[in-house]
Amino acid sequence: MQRIGIVVAAVSFFVVTSASASSAMPGADPRWSESGSAVTEYTTSERPLIAVAHRGASGHAPENTLAALDAAYQMGAETVEVDVQRTEDGVLVLIHDTTLERTTDVEDVFPDRDSYHVSDFTMEEIRRLDAGSWFDSSFKGEPVPTFAQALDRMEELDLNLFLELKEPSLYPGIEQEIADQLTERGSWLESNPSGEPRRLVMQSFDWEAVRRSKDLLPSVPHALLGRVPEDRIQEFSWAQMINPNHNTIDATYVERVHEAGMGIMPYTINERSRMDTVLDWKVDGFITDYPDVGQEAIAAHSRKSPPLVRIPIPSLPVTR
Repeated sequence: MQRIGIVVAAVSFFVVTSASASSAMPGADPRWSESGSAVTEYTTSERPLIAVAHRGASGHAPENTLAALDAAYQMGAETVEVDVQRTEDGVLVLIHDTTLERTTDVEDVFPDRDSYHVSDFTMEEIRRLDAGSWFDSSFKGEPVPTFAQALDRMEELDLNLFLELKEPSLYPGIEQEIADQLTERGSWLESNPSGEPRRLVMQSFDWEAVRRSKDLLPSVPHALLGRVPEDRIQEFSWAQMINPNHNTIDATYVERVHEAGMGIMPYTINERSRMDTVLDWKVDGFITDYPDVGQEAIAAHSRKSPPLVRIPIPSLPVTR
């Protein structure tokens, strides 16, 4: 299936003082307030709006599996979000929960285990698990992928990545291990052109882990998951994004984050009406289980008039 690209071009910030001035600026399309004063037009980001596919297209396929990455690609997503943890024998794997019961058949395969934590299982044991049947019988036998396998698939499909460090306090040194794998592959540390989505974003609810990761991968954008209080945003000037739960923010909060020079992509938005609302707040995108619905919302939003910043400018006297 051919991917559908959604591109919202950045617009340079400019000020127009009169109709005659606008005619001297090729391509300029100034808007005018009711009083006749000019207003400016701009966007806060040079990146396009995107609907990040949460744990892959997890509304359509079992989360954090290769099948979910494939589904995201087939639906035109350009960026996916996944969660990474570590097995007992040190293999990085894709899984959200710190235990295996919800998304695998671990209790059937290993009925007598005292613990079902990811960190208490070797990779050989995890390979025996079915991570697809819980979602739908058509995904029976879908395995828990390693991080390396997921990177291979994303490279094959040319997908960008939001990588979440899941409960990093349980896995000392995981930031270094992830940084090593990404560095070995090289291309993940190369920035996409400004008119494309970011190639890689590292994020976590553990903000100290985000800082450690930033020190290891200084060229990679890093994001704080969760709502950073307004009076603390400036403490995290080293980060590039704040990605909170959409139910904890409003348009004013989005503005505060942008004023700090940071991007904002709230999670996890699955209702079309809510997508429309946060897009009107001028977020930089959002995270969703349904990237197909998200792209429809972005396409509809891009067809509207571009956002305006209303800066009244006194009318110039007419000289004859």
